[in-house]
Amino acid sequence: MIHDQKRILVTGGAGFLGSHLCDRLIEEGHDLICLDNFFTGTKRNILHLTGIPNFELLRHDLVHPIFLEVDEIYNLACPASPIHYQYNPVKTVKTNVMGTINMLGVAKRVKAKILQASTSEVYGNPTVHPQDETYWGNVNTIGPRSCYDEGKRCAETLFFDYHRQNKVNIRVVRIFNTYGPRMHPNDGRVVSNFVVQALTNRDITVYGDGSQTRSFCYVDDMIEGLIRMMNGPDDFTGPVNLGNPAESTILDLAEMIIRLTGSRSRIIFKPLPQDDPLQRRPDITLAKKKLEWAPVMEIEQGLMKTVEYFRGVLEKK
Repeated sequence: MIHDQKRILVTGGAGFLGSHLCDRLIEEGHDLICLDNFFTGTKRNILHLTGIPNFELLRHDLVHPIFLEVDEIYNLACPASPIHYQYNPVKTVKTNVMGTINMLGVAKRVKAKILQASTSEVYGNPTVHPQDETYWGNVNTIGPRSCYDEGKRCAETLFFDYHRQNKVNIRVVRIFNTYGPRMHPNDGRVVSNFVVQALTNRDITVYGDGSQTRSFCYVDDMIEGLIRMMNGPDDFTGPVNLGNPAESTILDLAEMIIRLTGSRSRIIFKPLPQDDPLQRRPDITLAKKKLEWAPVMEIEQGLMKTVEYFRGVLEKK
């Protein structure tokens, strides 16, 4: 047990990032409330925590108000992959706007610190490379991805308005592509897509010519960044980029995964979806300076851990 035990709420706590965050916070001895509506989160991700005395699970949809007494809130609730957030775009906007208002209301009432998991998607299809926090973005406000992009941009607006108007203690992080165990196998994101396709020896689907770039951050590194931001100085609200500045093309990623899995998959090319960013790489100068944070996991090592996880998931099917 630690001396500064806190009562912490993690919304979206049964999801990919949320469940890893719950693991860390329980490991540190905090009293934890995991809140999830199980739209994309799954009980399997947190099953090992149930029965632990300082872990509590709540099935709740953030769109509806909730009254809790907590010291800190990590607001991670929102589908993060295009397949899931475009499935019900109105619901995605509601989660980002109404859910955020409800969580900020809790933070205001009980004087809790609150962290918003924003996204690199606020930069849209960037005209600046790499992207730093001063860049305002290039976003299509009426496209099929805008329910997520604009929802997160509005959530950031709400955070800073609550901070200015109500003195709420806020932190905003912009999360770049994150991967690792517990990713949803059918979430349509590039790492999970490629790994599942490779392990089942199906064609690996590359959209566009594969020259578009992404920067992939292993989940443990990301969780470390979130916790450092929450525990950082109160005058550092962010927004701050959290991601891996090592950039790779989608084609290179596909070839690496084929090699690591020993797959017989072929690479096939399909048209690029609308508004899909061509380049994405974080400038993490601010995170290094203010949080002393930078990713440490090499991509091959992280991918091997991810492959082993998906191998286990596929074997159980």
